Amino acid sequence: MAASTSDGTACPDSNVYEGLRHRKTLQETTDETRYTEENTKNMSESSKTKKSTSVHLETGTYWLTRIVFLRSLGLIYFVAFLVALHQNKQLLGTDGLLPANLYLQRVQHHVTADPTQSAWSLVPSLLWWVDWETDLDLWLDRLAYIGVALSFIVMVTGCANMVIMAALWVLYHSIVNIGQRWYSFGWESQLLETGFLAIFFCPLLTLHPLPRSTPSPWVIIWGYRWLIFRIMLGAGLIKIRGDQCWRDLTCMNYHYQTQPVPNPISYYLHQTPENMHKFETLSNHFVELVAPWFIFLTRPFRFTCGFLQILFQVILIISGNLSFLNWLTILPSICSFDDAHLACLFPSWRGGTKWQVAQIQQEERSGRAPPPSWGQLVRRVVHVSLAGLIIYLSLPVVQNLLSRRQAMNTSFDPLRLVNTYGAFGSVTKERTEVIFQGTYAMNPTDPSAVWEEYEFKCKPGNVTRRPCLISPYHYRLDWLMWFAAFQNYNYNNWLVHLAAKLLVNDPGAESLIAHNPFHGKQPPSFIRAEHYKYTYTKIGSAAAKEGKWWKRRRIGEYLPAVSLGSLNQYIKQHGWNMPAIKQ
Repeated sequence: MAASTSDGTACPDSNVYEGLRHRKTLQETTDETRYTEENTKNMSESSKTKKSTSVHLETGTYWLTRIVFLRSLGLIYFVAFLVALHQNKQLLGTDGLLPANLYLQRVQHHVTADPTQSAWSLVPSLLWWVDWETDLDLWLDRLAYIGVALSFIVMVTGCANMVIMAALWVLYHSIVNIGQRWYSFGWESQLLETGFLAIFFCPLLTLHPLPRSTPSPWVIIWGYRWLIFRIMLGAGLIKIRGDQCWRDLTCMNYHYQTQPVPNPISYYLHQTPENMHKFETLSNHFVELVAPWFIFLTRPFRFTCGFLQILFQVILIISGNLSFLNWLTILPSICSFDDAHLACLFPSWRGGTKWQVAQIQQEERSGRAPPPSWGQLVRRVVHVSLAGLIIYLSLPVVQNLLSRRQAMNTSFDPLRLVNTYGAFGSVTKERTEVIFQGTYAMNPTDPSAVWEEYEFKCKPGNVTRRPCLISPYHYRLDWLMWFAAFQNYNYNNWLVHLAAKLLVNDPGAESLIAHNPFHGKQPPSFIRAEHYKYTYTKIGSAAAKEGKWWKRRRIGEYLPAVSLGSLNQYIKQHGWNMPAIKQ
């Protein structure tokens, strides 16, 4: 458990004197250049000695906090853009399940009918500035590739500037806002809010882990604390106000089995004793409703809050595949810890990052820190303005938290700068699945017709297949299939489009699933979707010994058997391209 370290004394006075003498020879240079060159010399000396030195860091500064935070945010952005790169053309491209070009056309028509609105204000996206009608797929890939490259730099180096972080934010905004159903979940807004604050966490142009003239701003540290408070309290309140099982302490009896995409550990957690499930529910209420208030108290309480929130998210990561949501929720909790807390994550050798932070703290303590520059004064004005903006945008969020009709995962401004959050206000008590099947039979109602099943990447299908383990990666199609299972296909037109594409063995559709029984062969004549109820097998039962993770029972028909010809009119009504067999 991270704690304030005390593993030695500050660096020798001779090194401080050498640093002061060196800086006097560079009086006409900027503060940033003087600091960088001084530490370059110190690091060169340390590389010669190869000796570790004890370093003690004081409380109240957040240099290391920013490095840990930016590396973590870089990881989340990297995963998010990687998902976009692998899946967006198949989901949103010109031949995607919900083509974004048709969506943008509808927005244009709406704006034409209402001149008081603009397409940009309704759907902020860089795609408005390119030829999305003919080059949509190309630009979806370009946005993703640039995002992957920039986030990889931040993830590896632990440093960024405002330009890079603003670029990542704009790029992801451009994808989310045209993402329709595929990008309609709370973690998208949460990543955008987290990414927006991160822009002001960094210097304007400097790329250095410890930009001397740009300490971590207090408005950002407290902005992230305010974020984790809203996330957790919103999640707790929506549960207490929602499903009765949260008040009866029985929700965890169902959650592991009925969550969107369970993993192998979910199977075992589901079968723990009921008293354990009640304890889990009570612990959930404490972490979400009580612990968040600690963030506003003293340093020990903030540490406790941060530790509990991170531990809670790690447990959720272990217990299911919830995209990168829980990984992302760890990020604002990092700002509960200062440099003294996080010093244990960094080595203590001379010239290293922790050693440099100790030098900065010593300068500040002795009053030898450089005076604020004009640029720093401008940043302070920006930070005060940012604080005012956050307070203003938080007003409807607070009203929502206090309302008995609380809405979860809602944005009150088009840029999603300050949002309201929540999760699992209601818990599904039964798990149902939509199972796609295809046949070569010319008469789909013939009892002798042989139907073969399609397998998706991660959602349950074959009862003997082990549940997947993919978090923080995310399969967007699998996630929506979970929602479709307790809805009607009429509310999910993309599902009918998927059936049409599978009828021609469309490569894009095939890339979204794990197994097409007709791959490399003649496409099926008909496809249907059946509705099944799934339950876990009991540990040690005969079914489990046969390698079965699930038991299932057919409920009925979900999508009647369709052929490509029967879907022709439906496809035209939606403006989709007619699927065709690719030679």
